[in-house]
Amino acid sequence: MITVHHLNDSRSQRILWLLEELGVDYDIVSYARDATTRLAPPELKKIHPLGKSPVITDDDMVIHESGAITDHLIRKYGEGRLAPDVGSPDYIKYVEWLHYAEGSAMLPLLLRLYTSRLGEAAAPLMPRIDSETENHFSFVDGEMEARDFFVGNELTGADIMMSFPLEAARARGILKIYPVLSAFVDRMQARPAYLRALEKGGHYSYGPVTS
Repeated sequence: MITVHHLNDSRSQRILWLLEELGVDYDIVSYARDATTRLAPPELKKIHPLGKSPVITDDDMVIHESGAITDHLIRKYGEGRLAPDVGSPDYIKYVEWLHYAEGSAMLPLLLRLYTSRLGEAAAPLMPRIDSETENHFSFVDGEMEARDFFVGNELTGADIMMSFPLEAARARGILKIYPVLSAFVDRMQARPAYLRALEKGGHYSYGPVTS
């Protein structure tokens, strides 16, 4: 049985979405961020030493890291869905996006988040952060022009992985100049499986825009 150790307003929301797309039964153990620090509670360290979310248990395995969880769940439960065939030309592009989501796209967003707490002391860093933000999101925008999905013509794990940095970017106003990416987020958030995951996962600050 799969158990998702789910932290509010975190990357684990997309794991719930993935499982809904796969139609696999799973349990949720929910954790709440500290209201002041916004950090995960210490209880998560009982599941994995890093104390981070997402982390899942699948029978006797404990798996952390969004990309690894996504890859594992699709390979084990996908039955040919949500990933290109390994021998297809799209497969390497799929693997690139799986790693790019956390390895590259999230970095300027995290730098922006952390430096926002420094006030004026962050000023020397902002030109570089702004430059990297434009570099990455302009790249993604160009890749998605005239496309509905990151790879091929249907949903894959690449779309699910890329959803979080794009949702986080939109919440910070970054996607105002990238309507292609904002439209992608709208399409993903309108999917029935996404909405089911949202109901099960609880409040999600990066969820569908309602006003």
